[in-house]
Amino acid sequence: MRFAFVHKTERNLPVIFLTDNETGTEVSFIPSIGAQLHSFILMTSKGAVNIIDHYESLDDLKNNNIRSHKSSKLSPFVCRIQNGKYHFDGSEFEFMNKFPDGSAIHGLLFDKPFEVTDEIATQTFASVTMQYHYKKDDKGYPFDYTCFVKYQLKKDNLLLVETAVLNNGTQSIPMADGWHPYFTLGGKTDDWELYFNAERLLEFSDKLIPTGQLLPNNKFSKPEKIADTFLDNCFVLNELNGKPSCTLRNPVNGLQLLFFPEKHYPYLQIYTPPHRDSIAIENLSGAPDCFNNGMGLTLLQPGHSQTFALGYQVLVS
Repeated sequence: MRFAFVHKTERNLPVIFLTDNETGTEVSFIPSIGAQLHSFILMTSKGAVNIIDHYESLDDLKNNNIRSHKSSKLSPFVCRIQNGKYHFDGSEFEFMNKFPDGSAIHGLLFDKPFEVTDEIATQTFASVTMQYHYKKDDKGYPFDYTCFVKYQLKKDNLLLVETAVLNNGTQSIPMADGWHPYFTLGGKTDDWELYFNAERLLEFSDKLIPTGQLLPNNKFSKPEKIADTFLDNCFVLNELNGKPSCTLRNPVNGLQLLFFPEKHYPYLQIYTPPHRDSIAIENLSGAPDCFNNGMGLTLLQPGHSQTFALGYQVLVS
């Protein structure tokens, strides 16, 4: 069989691998801690390369996940909610846990135990599906929904990531979805080339909350070196027409990462951390603070579901 899946424990981390036995490409993730993406390993002329900046061990994850949220599932909201408060259906809600800046940040599922429900390996792909049933755990989000995550590895180093959310309750609920992966292509971000298809960005306050204004953007409208550019911005993607919305390339080793979000991920958040070893490129269904500003907010009706999907493809030259 060309594709396979296997359960392993690495440095006390319970990991599931999807493998292309023909090329050696592997993808791994951790269902029991937020269904987070752990590795995307490619075979190059210089050996195996992992393009995911991940946690090195269980201790590393437990100590740092709450701060860095590397590869976290963002649900039921993305990025920040100002002061951790919002109004919905005539009531005000406030999240229990907040970031040091006072915002609620990166959703409620980033450390939740997802349950594996399906595993498939064939000649054309390997996939694993998992789910987490959120049962009104936080008083700031007193709604009942289930989050399903599916990873599928296909040929040509293509990883498809699909999230579906199902409203189990009897009233409509506010919802946004996204991912928070950090990518590394070797060396420093300053030497990499970045491109994304967006002509507008959201103006942020000093607390990284959208002001409601959209600003013109022409930076990285064609591939250019990141150099010393600092990014902590959210961009509105143009219509994609099947082309990649974003590319990241290291010209030194020829590694190139392509992003293919479907229409329900119209926002792209990009962050360059101070260490300059990796870059966070986050596909989002809604803007930061969308529970308050309504930008991209999904209102999910009782008994209905919504699917959010994207693909990552790595080219090795």
